[in-house]
Amino acid sequence: MDEAALLVSKACLEELAGLLSRPTLDPYIGLEDRQEFFRVLNRVIQWVPITYPIKACRDPKRDKFLEVAVNGKAGAIVTRDKDLLALRQFRNVEIITPAAYLNLQK
Repeated sequence: MDEAALLVSKACLEELAGLLSRPTLDPYIGLEDRQEFFRVLNRVIQWVPITYPIKACRDPKRDKFLEVAVNGKAGAIVTRDKDLLALRQFRNVEIITPAAYLNLQK
């Protein structure tokens, strides 16, 4: 894997926005910093329209990540999510941990 892009869909970004707005993060990072992170993130992401829905993960909430990967023609999903990692590969998309991804880059 020579090049990486951050692929996202509307559903993925909505989930992230919800997570970043939780007051439980307040003691660790201020809301203003989280909003700035979100603004910067929006400048570097690659939008993927979901034209082919997928229902394959044992946790249906994770299907949105498979949809992004397949619709965006990703080579890999880099995650620590056990439900996605259990698949190991999905329609020619490798599903690997961050450590495994970094080892590939060496």
